[in-house]
Amino acid sequence: MPQSLNTAIMVIGGAEDKLHGREILREFFWRSGGSDARIAIIPSASREPVVIGNRYQTIFTDMGAQEAKVLNIDDRAQGDLPELQEYVSECSGVFLTGGDQLRLCGLLSDTPVMDIVRSRSQSGEIALAGTSAGAAVMGYHMIAGGGSGESPNHSLVDMTLGLGIIPDILVDQHFHNRNRMARLMSAIVAHPTLLGIGIDEDTCAMFEGDGILQVLGKGAVTIIDPGEMTYTNQAEVEKTDPLSMGNLRLHVLSAGCRFDLRQRSMLIRKSRKSAFWERG
Repeated sequence: MPQSLNTAIMVIGGAEDKLHGREILREFFWRSGGSDARIAIIPSASREPVVIGNRYQTIFTDMGAQEAKVLNIDDRAQGDLPELQEYVSECSGVFLTGGDQLRLCGLLSDTPVMDIVRSRSQSGEIALAGTSAGAAVMGYHMIAGGGSGESPNHSLVDMTLGLGIIPDILVDQHFHNRNRMARLMSAIVAHPTLLGIGIDEDTCAMFEGDGILQVLGKGAVTIIDPGEMTYTNQAEVEKTDPLSMGNLRLHVLSAGCRFDLRQRSMLIRKSRKSAFWERG
């Protein structure tokens, strides 16, 4: 494995560009080691894992990766296989594809393979990316499904446990493309210690070890911060009644923007040429 990877955890909103500039996928390729990259592709979320796995394998091979291997885990018992544990222990990047986040968690949660991936990504040993369903599973708490087009309410969102890779966030993907603002609000009001992260399609929230989130891609990353919320009626209303929330903080970040996760504040540059970032 390359010894000096500039690794990151890349949370992708889905429908990332796979044909033209491939900005997000190329960033993952470089952070996995570029021509030295050995990438594990895990298509377990998909109902067509061979098709989707082979597609990403071709993309990363064409970019010049040393190896791109599809780990088609379609049974929980495979998560115990020594050869798969060995590969994720030695690879330089892991890519979780889209599909169904419940299926992905059902197959991978609490398996030795996922324990290795989680540990290595959290310690900065590997680059980890997840798109769509692969993004939804990043937090300890996960949005399993729900609706859109309504005011925030308890019935709008179904919650379960994710893979806990970035425990303090709650992710919603295909965000503005599928009108999911109210869904993320409905989820975050019940988990006020977490940051809600809504990621548009062909957009990536990239988490680095310095506690800074950077945005890549063509859309926006919406951050909902309930840390200073002064009021909510969530404990008092029925499941379909509208939720009230006071002093919920909202940040919208486009490509090139940064966010300090520890201070929960946006970072800006006075000019494009400036090398210094300051709180905005």
